[in-house]
Amino acid sequence: MDSRKRIFISLGLFVTVFLIGVAGFKTIGGAEWSLLDAVYMTVITVGTVGYGETHDLGGNPAARVFAAAYIILSLGTIAFAVTSITAFVVEGELKRILGRRKMEKEISRLKGHDIVCGADETAQTIIRELLTTKRDFVVVEPDRAKIDKLAAAATFLFVEGDPADDEVLKKAGIERARGILLSLPTDEANLFVTVTARQLNPQIRIVAKGIDVKSHEKMVRAGADYAVSPTFIGGMRMVSQLVRPAAVTFLDMMLRERDKAFRVDEVIVEPGSMLAGKTLAETTIREKREALLVAVKREGGPGYIFNPPADTVLREKDVLVFITTPESRKELEGLAGRCRPQPRQE
Repeated sequence: MDSRKRIFISLGLFVTVFLIGVAGFKTIGGAEWSLLDAVYMTVITVGTVGYGETHDLGGNPAARVFAAAYIILSLGTIAFAVTSITAFVVEGELKRILGRRKMEKEISRLKGHDIVCGADETAQTIIRELLTTKRDFVVVEPDRAKIDKLAAAATFLFVEGDPADDEVLKKAGIERARGILLSLPTDEANLFVTVTARQLNPQIRIVAKGIDVKSHEKMVRAGADYAVSPTFIGGMRMVSQLVRPAAVTFLDMMLRERDKAFRVDEVIVEPGSMLAGKTLAETTIREKREALLVAVKREGGPGYIFNPPADTVLREKDVLVFITTPESRKELEGLAGRCRPQPRQE
């Protein structure tokens, strides 16, 4: 039996036994005993403190038999309650509850984070990448055993529950999230959560796993921004290794490097940014050793400016594509972010 369930059962038994004692002593005592007398007798009997009887039971054999039986019943109930509480603490339930409350507070403070639905092998790869690149994210998974297995290898925020449930997604902060990645066991499940997520947050970016390539179009029509087939990606990876081994080896080294996690990443020039209206030569972007600017994508533009020249003027909402580290990406996001007004000097 689950230790938390035992706690509730033991509390219920304790209340029941207490009420039985009050009713029993009041019935046996008759008019001579007040309700307070019956409560007091019940308390000292259950507490086994050894105080004197409120009224002498020597001339009432039935009362003595009831008191003896009630003492045995009380001791059994107390023993069950103590073992239940001990099991609750020893098995880590108390620690888990306190940890859960702390985690809920941390999730409530997140904004612009990502949500990962599922805990299969694809989701595990996603989680490792998000950890490596130091992104804020929350995992949603109904199977506690899978969560515990993942949590044994790394620390991350999670919500235990069905991602198809609106309330579960709200606990994960979907209304404040930037994106959601769906890696559930079936295309039907991914399709259903796509519709749910789009309704809860019309602005969120949705990337869904499509096991069957034919389901991709349906997922996009349902609200997904992109559908990915692990089988298709795996096939492309294999053929790339055959026809362009040097390029693939370079990407592998970049992705698997332990000391420096270089990634192809992007930074958006926010409205009011100090970069807006300046040429690349006028910024410090090219001076950063761990950030290589690969391309610039104009807002609403169909293509990219690859290897942009120094006289390229940056505009608001331009997307800058870099090969960079997570630390350098954060610096670039600070440069490209909205300028804060300087405090007025008195």
